[in-house]
Parts: sequence; C-alpha cells; structure tokens
Amino acid sequence: MEINLIRKSGKFNFEAENAGGFKVELDANPAIGGEGKGFRPMETLLVGLGGCSGIDMVNILTKQKEPLDDIKIKINATRKDAEPAIFEVIDIHFSLYGMLSEQKVKRALDLTFDKYCSVSNILGRSATINFSYSLHS
Repeated sequence: MEINLIRKSGKFNFEAENAGGFKVELDANPAIGGEGKGFRPMETLLVGLGGCSGIDMVNILTKQKEPLDDIKIKINATRKDAEPAIFEVIDIHFSLYGMLSEQKVKRALDLTFDKYCSVSNILGRSATINFSYSLHS
C-alpha cells in the first residue's frame, strides 16, 4: 500500500493520492494557519473507521442474506486536551434500512468491531469506541 502527498497551496494544504489515482485533500486547523481546503488528518482517521466498519457490515449482512437496502454512518469523537491530542471516545452510529433481523445486525456489529475492522482495532487501542444502531424498514 502506498500513498503519496504533495503540497498544493498555503502552508498546510496537501493532496494525497493512492495507487489507484484517487485523491483526498488535507489541511490543518485554521487556528494554526489552515485554510479549510480539506479534511484534517484526524478526520481522515474517522473516515477510515466509518469506511472500514461500513464495508464490513455490508459484507457480513450480505453473507447472512439480509436485505440491506441502505446504510448511513454517523461518527462523533472527542480528543484529549493534552498533546498529542489523540481520540478519547469515538461514538459510531449505524442507521440500517431494510427488513433486517435485529439478531443478525447485532452479530454483524460484534464481528465487525471484535474481529474484522482493522481501523477499529488500531483506534481501539487508545480510544473507547462505542457503537450503536437503529433499524428502519
């Protein structure tokens, strides 16, 4: 896995590109001179958590033959005041749409966060990750 970054403008505006040619813009907090031209690096960690856990949830529910029509993920996080300002608590909520079995959803969440999601495993070493869900038919 390789990621390349180039500085685009200002002091802190970077563009990251993966081997597939997909790009993400990054910038720093305006309090230290960022210009609001992209995600802050810590936000990209939350994007990774949402993407990783979302992919795992869809994959597991598909294997369980559950009729998942849609999924929405909302993440809120707090960081420690001390440097480095790492995540302290991360709350991730899944809104799941379809005629889903609550038992299978709970099993999928447990598998996602206990076994499969690599990003959750990494972030969970320094932060408390709480997950919740709501079902919508």
